[in-house]
Amino acid sequence: MGLHEASEVGNGSILRRSTGWVVPLFLTAISLLVSLAGTEGQSRLRYEREGIADGQLWRLLTGHFAHLGFSHMLLNVAGLALVWLLVGSAWTLWQWAFITFVSLAVIDLGFWFFDPGLTWYVGLSGLLHSMLVAGIIGRIRAAPGESFALGVIVLAKVAWEQFAGPLPGSESSAGGAVVVNAHLYGAIAGIIAAGALRLRPTPRAPI
Repeated sequence: MGLHEASEVGNGSILRRSTGWVVPLFLTAISLLVSLAGTEGQSRLRYEREGIADGQLWRLLTGHFAHLGFSHMLLNVAGLALVWLLVGSAWTLWQWAFITFVSLAVIDLGFWFFDPGLTWYVGLSGLLHSMLVAGIIGRIRAAPGESFALGVIVLAKVAWEQFAGPLPGSESSAGGAVVVNAHLYGAIAGIIAAGALRLRPTPRAPI
């Protein structure tokens, strides 16, 4: 997947410009901590519209790290590792932190304003789509061919889910219904976050 290509700053390693594995390990650790709450705890931490309306605002954050079960969490963590291998070099630590914050906010806003019928949601899949899309945009100058191919795959997947429903086998693997709009909002969030970083003025070198 173009791992031999030089990055925008002249590094050949896909992870050298990135933060190593700090970001995926941090997100995995949060998911593991939330999983320790057990089934009852997960129900109190998941995104739940009624609870949020009652002022339980922590659900807007913790819902993305709660899961249907251990197998669902492992599936998401494996997806996170794959995303990081593909695009982990795209941004710095603080840029990934910005992308994560913006993505979670955009996904939550999408749920709240455009999916009023969504009663509850758990999982990292929306954030994974955000990170993948943001990473594709971040690496498009260094690896245009790879980025274009990945972009087409993500676009095709999101389009399929919107018109035909979840990919075959995805619901049985996750252990429950797949909220495909989380992937759509995640992809949009990735575009917004990466676009904001790209539009940020580059500091001028001192004269």
